[in-house]
Amino acid sequence: MNLMLIMFFIMIFISNVMMMISMIISKKTFMDREKNSPFECGFDPKSSARIPFSLHFFLITVIFLIFDVEIALIFPIINCFNLTNIIFFTKISIFFMIMLLIGLYHEWNQNMFNWTN
Repeated sequence: MNLMLIMFFIMIFISNVMMMISMIISKKTFMDREKNSPFECGFDPKSSARIPFSLHFFLITVIFLIFDVEIALIFPIINCFNLTNIIFFTKISIFFMIMLLIGLYHEWNQNMFNWTN
């Protein structure tokens, strides 16, 4: 147990040192109006290149990714069916499905699936 704790602190220390080193030696850039504006063959842009996107579409995309990753986690559970007994497999599967349904209910309760507000 002590060895695991020591290894944990060593990993945290090394990752912090690496982040500090990368911040120290990273390339500094200076932002000005010309660098932030889009380039259109030397002419001034006709319209804004930073078109606002629908935040609701972004939230639906995040929800899809979360549930897609959870469905990808179901495949190893199916492969473990031969390695475990039926009661243990059923308990794990029911727990996982309940977690998916709780997440779905939460998103439904927050009205995340309605396109218009």
